[in-house]
Amino acid sequence: MKIDRIDAYLLGFSPEPALGNAQTFIRRRDFMLVSVTTDCGKTGWGEVFNAPFGAAAFIRTKLAPILLGQPVVDRIPLFEKMRAVLAYDRRGTSRMALSALDMAIHDAAGQVLGLSVAQLLGGPLRHRVFAYASGPFISESDGYDLYADQVEDYLKGGFRAVKPRAGMDPLKDGKMVMALRKQVGDDIGLMVDINQGYTLAGAIESLRRMEEAGLMWAEEPLQPEDLRGYKALAGRCRTALAGGEALGTPAAFRDYLEAGTFAVLQPDPTVCGGFTGYRQISALGMAYDTPTIPHSFGTIVNATASLHLAALEPVRRGGGPAPYPYVEYDMTPNPLLALRPMPLDSNGFMALSDAPGLGLDLKPEELEPWLTESWSIAAE
Repeated sequence: MKIDRIDAYLLGFSPEPALGNAQTFIRRRDFMLVSVTTDCGKTGWGEVFNAPFGAAAFIRTKLAPILLGQPVVDRIPLFEKMRAVLAYDRRGTSRMALSALDMAIHDAAGQVLGLSVAQLLGGPLRHRVFAYASGPFISESDGYDLYADQVEDYLKGGFRAVKPRAGMDPLKDGKMVMALRKQVGDDIGLMVDINQGYTLAGAIESLRRMEEAGLMWAEEPLQPEDLRGYKALAGRCRTALAGGEALGTPAAFRDYLEAGTFAVLQPDPTVCGGFTGYRQISALGMAYDTPTIPHSFGTIVNATASLHLAALEPVRRGGGPAPYPYVEYDMTPNPLLALRPMPLDSNGFMALSDAPGLGLDLKPEELEPWLTESWSIAAE
């Protein structure tokens, strides 16, 4: 049950049309999937979605050598071994590398022990998790004009909560959100993602204009380093603020919680330390009675990992169509998410598998259409 080999697959594709948010139009999406294979033949998977090329180098040079030959079930000791070599980069690329490997180690360990990851982490509180539609995105030619039709399609697909991208300007934000509220009615959850797009003044004006729509949250209206701005914004707006996908450590989340900023924490398992790091942040959120839900905007690996993590979260009532926790689902054309089906039931919930590990059983050959580079390091 020792780690015998680590493989990495750098993957990418160009979304069509480009995906617009408050800061940019995404024309290329690059990821890295990492697999950890044991000497008994079990393989677990992890993901890097933000900085795959830098994380790949860190795994090859720093992390793989300390993991090969180690017992895969020693999840906490292995996490601490990796954390000890992060040096100054405790919130960046190296922690993303650690995150992917922690995810893969948990997946492989669950398979070795015959337990799902949720069971491995103590047992799920639920076997169905409420999902929200992450979209629509700003159109390069039409701005918000296509949102009505796209949201209607989401609702027909069973979603009962929708998170469009906002941040073009406060006036357009207000008109867009109020139109969507009129379209979907009062029973559908509505939130917005501003993708770090505003200054404090812009965020205040945008949230003021969207306030009457009854948003569940406004996500990342400011830059993640702007703690002072978030504190001021939280004191001046009625809409709940959500964020944390760009924060990497419990210490970073502690600072925001102490400042009274976020009403919903959104650590991303591929950024914050995998399953181990996420659970540390979840415990911190519990100490502040703040709901924690995973951010996920990548491949099927993080989407499935997030489903397992959400199944472990206690119930918190945020005023939406269902109590927290929620799980995010990328509504854009994403072939690396479509590798495995994640069906939605008629009430807007996704089912949690009890198969060992993450239950994905991915094969490297499935990744070939999007492969740009791969490598493998084996124990001596």
